[in-house]
Amino acid sequence: MKSTRRKFIKSGFLATLGSYLIPSFLLTSDTEASGIFPLNYKPDPSQWSDTEVTVTWIGHSTMLINFFGKWILTDPVLKERVGVYFFGTSIGPSRMTPPALTIDEIPKPDLILLSHAHMDHMDYPTLSDFAYKYPNQIDVVTAYLTQDVIDNLPWKSLHVMDWNDKLSSNEIDITALEVEHFGWRFPWEKDRSRGYMKDGRSYNAYLLKQNGKSVLFGGDMRKHGKLEVIKNEVVDIALMPIGAYDPWLQSHCTPEQALEMTDAINGKYFIPMHTKTFQQGKEPFNEPIDRMLAAAPNYKTKIAIEEIGQTFRLNS
Repeated sequence: MKSTRRKFIKSGFLATLGSYLIPSFLLTSDTEASGIFPLNYKPDPSQWSDTEVTVTWIGHSTMLINFFGKWILTDPVLKERVGVYFFGTSIGPSRMTPPALTIDEIPKPDLILLSHAHMDHMDYPTLSDFAYKYPNQIDVVTAYLTQDVIDNLPWKSLHVMDWNDKLSSNEIDITALEVEHFGWRFPWEKDRSRGYMKDGRSYNAYLLKQNGKSVLFGGDMRKHGKLEVIKNEVVDIALMPIGAYDPWLQSHCTPEQALEMTDAINGKYFIPMHTKTFQQGKEPFNEPIDRMLAAAPNYKTKIAIEEIGQTFRLNS
């Protein structure tokens, strides 16, 4: 057990260094083209109905959800780069695709969900932009011992949720779920993957429920079975990470593993994330989506979105 945990800690350490500190050319596949990849789809939230559930993939792990008239944004990252932020600049990998929507094109969020404190999920510059554009108007939910990153910003409320906590916000029932990942923002910080369960940063998935419909926001994770605590729930849409598995498999799941975990909880529709935005692993740019599509016929869950900018409407 100790050996396994050491491997997990080591891989987590390398994963964050790989994401933020290692020059991107060292992580780029030999077959990769450089530069910005254009988007083929442009969402139009003004056309969405408040009487149903609609989701669009903005990029990376950023999803815009209209949940029966309540606007939810997950792990918002809209800037050109993510990484260490100081003196108004972020040092880290740059985007390979633009966000499908800008901050001015995104309706005012009622709720922002933050899965963990990694810089490609809890992007302080983007969050600051939203907080000051809509001061004291946005509710935020974040993971255990991560609130210090953003508690100086003018939110309407800032809720901290530990694993299995439940909360009702904006008429939506939220359950924080345990996943296997790692949580430190900087290498010297304590986090739960290192055994600091009471005083370490944590990492969540979230189950959202309203009007008999549910959405799972998976955050970031490696393959594990802890989501099966909700296998008796009806999971209509699962938002699942599928990238950065090469060489960070001890911290991130493959597309096939993400599909397998979704099947294990009887998820009806699958929407990928955590890919096609930043070069965080050595896998080719299109490989995660290609592998997802190739593997999908072997699973019960149905692919709802394949590309950034596409929109999925859940039929009632």
